[in-house]
Amino acid sequence: MEPPLFSGRTLADRAFEWLEEAIIKGDFPPETKLDEVALAKSFGISRGPVREAIRRLEGKKLVERMPHVGARVAALHPPDLADLLHIREALEGMACRLATERMSLAELDELERLLEGHAKTGALKAGDSYYQRPGDYDFHFRIIQGSRNEKLIQLLCDDLYYLLRVYRYRSSSRKGRAHEALKEHREVVAAMKARDPDAAEQAMRSHLRHALLSMQGDATSEAVEAPKRKKTPSAAILKRAPAR
Repeated sequence: MEPPLFSGRTLADRAFEWLEEAIIKGDFPPETKLDEVALAKSFGISRGPVREAIRRLEGKKLVERMPHVGARVAALHPPDLADLLHIREALEGMACRLATERMSLAELDELERLLEGHAKTGALKAGDSYYQRPGDYDFHFRIIQGSRNEKLIQLLCDDLYYLLRVYRYRSSSRKGRAHEALKEHREVVAAMKARDPDAAEQAMRSHLRHALLSMQGDATSEAVEAPKRKKTPSAAILKRAPAR
């Protein structure tokens, strides 16, 4: 993967951002062991910032610690993933309904412009994947924030957000899914701009059901291929890590 454009101010921030993107994009697959020494060497920094970045990734549920293994990329088994995504559909559908009623026209125009920016990215134009940077660059994050409902925001932007981003990206990487997802996003915005909360909620829930089907197919493929894959970051990936 190409090193991202960092916004972090400290070495730990930068290590966190790079590792987060590597995990989300699948460069470090689920159950990959994270070796502090190797990562620190590839970053050209000490182990302290790397250790801090890994601790933060644990807090985001992207990394888990296992006895006799240490830190590794977290994994969800298909039944757990399906349960999580059913919850997501209900909660994000509700968030979209509320956002349709509560977001200003200017905010909806910004949401539309965000999608046009997404459409210009190389990977999406090629149909390879649909990667969205976290926070305000993320279509779903913007809508959840626009719901103005603090409980929904906490559940979807704090507790579930980062782990779901892994599976959202993997879904978008399946053949044809990136363009479909962009089209579905545009349909959601059209319903929101029409101030039709029923249609907006239905469009969001339909979009998330399609994503669920795509993710379930990906999880099945992953289970079949997993025994063939070595669960350590490749040297080529580590060489592309950013220097100081």
